[in-house]
Amino acid sequence: MENTHQQLVKKRELSRIISTSPRTIDAWVAKGLIPFLAISPRLHLFNVQEVQEALAKRFGVKVREER
Repeated sequence: MENTHQQLVKKRELSRIISTSPRTIDAWVAKGLIPFLAISPRLHLFNVQEVQEALAKRFGVKVREER
């Protein structure tokens, strides 16, 4: 049985997972390059898989994950 629940993470955790800075994630959000769920004006949650897919589609590369 496939897991249908997607993990949502905060910006700092996303930046650690995909090896980029939180400021870069802020820029991507502002430009509309990655999907997010706005909980409040200062708190966004991200689905890691959807972000990786959006970046792969936009830039044509697979996002490397932290080891």
